[in-house]
Amino acid sequence: MRRYLRVVGLCLACGFCSLLYAFSQLAVSLEEGAAGGRRPQAAVVSWLADGGRGTGRGAGSAGPGPGPGQSGRYNLKTRPSEDMHLAVVACGERLEETVTMLKSALIFSIKPLHVHIFAEDQLHNSFRNRLDSWSFLQRFNYSLYPITFPSDSAVEWKKLFKPCASQRLFLPLILKEVDSLLYVDTDILFLRPVDDIWSLLKKFNSTQIAAMAPEHEEPRIGWYNRFARHPYYGRTGVNSGVMLMNMTRMRRKYFKNDMTTVRLQWGDILMPLLKKYKLNITWGDQDLLNIMFFHNPESLFVFPCQWNYRPDHCIYGSNCREAEEEGVFILHGNRGVYHDDKQPAFRAMYEALRNCSLEDDSVRSLLKPLELELQKTVHTYCGKTYKIFIKQLAKSIRNRYDTPPKER
Repeated sequence: MRRYLRVVGLCLACGFCSLLYAFSQLAVSLEEGAAGGRRPQAAVVSWLADGGRGTGRGAGSAGPGPGPGQSGRYNLKTRPSEDMHLAVVACGERLEETVTMLKSALIFSIKPLHVHIFAEDQLHNSFRNRLDSWSFLQRFNYSLYPITFPSDSAVEWKKLFKPCASQRLFLPLILKEVDSLLYVDTDILFLRPVDDIWSLLKKFNSTQIAAMAPEHEEPRIGWYNRFARHPYYGRTGVNSGVMLMNMTRMRRKYFKNDMTTVRLQWGDILMPLLKKYKLNITWGDQDLLNIMFFHNPESLFVFPCQWNYRPDHCIYGSNCREAEEEGVFILHGNRGVYHDDKQPAFRAMYEALRNCSLEDDSVRSLLKPLELELQKTVHTYCGKTYKIFIKQLAKSIRNRYDTPPKER
């Protein structure tokens, strides 16, 4: 009888363990289903381990940039930093434009700024020579990286839109220890502190991972809503020339897409998107971002046009209401307008900041000669609204350089 009871007890124990195992597997499957199915980013891990991440160099401390011999293995662990992180990609004849952009960022910014520069190898020495001369700025340091793409698809990514332009898509995977990042094109000019756009990160809700401005304010002159042959975000698409990112969230998110019912992580979705749409996209990586956020609109924070003010906002008449009210915060001279005579107001802004030094007196004396130059551009639509170009700039100079140090 005792033997029989032991057998029955053993059977009951085994059955109970089997039941616990079944419930645990069910819980795991439900969790994976809620995430849309989780796939390991094997290709990304392999690429980064083979050197996808460059050696960090810079004036001052190396910050979160990689040091010599560090592994490029993918890691989701991040340590939020008090520094602001700014990234730019420079190829070809973009050295001077990039240095001018960085100067505009440093003139007004308050918190320490760490700049991540991705550049062709032949530009690295020139960048070092220029930026090391700013070593007296204790709130600035930088890291230089080579242009790098996944080895099995590097040729395709390099040919997309402009040389090196698609590098920005891989920043969350390369700068794996950086929590948040502001990416800007080389043709950007900051007219107020970087701190102010950085503070928009605090306005993200729990689902938002990135922020951009609309491509157009006026649908009648919009490009995406008239010509795009692929999905795009919102009414007129978004412009990726100024892109604020919470990269920790980007790395963790599983994205809805129109290629599979399985949700894909950032490193898994890029190549399938390119393969599907490469014959239908015009603006390269910006189009891919539009497609991605079309399917995941809850993940995007849209900031006003004054944070990414382009010729399209004034070339046919002023159509950025926020800039009219408060001035331009970030000027974006796309289509080469800093270097030709098509939009002299944009060129005047660029030349003034390019010729400005980092000395306090030089910044204080910037405004009056600039306004005289802008007054010469009133024969153009953008020139007619030149006061919005300097409205915020004047305020930034006053706040940063005309306020006694104890009150700053």
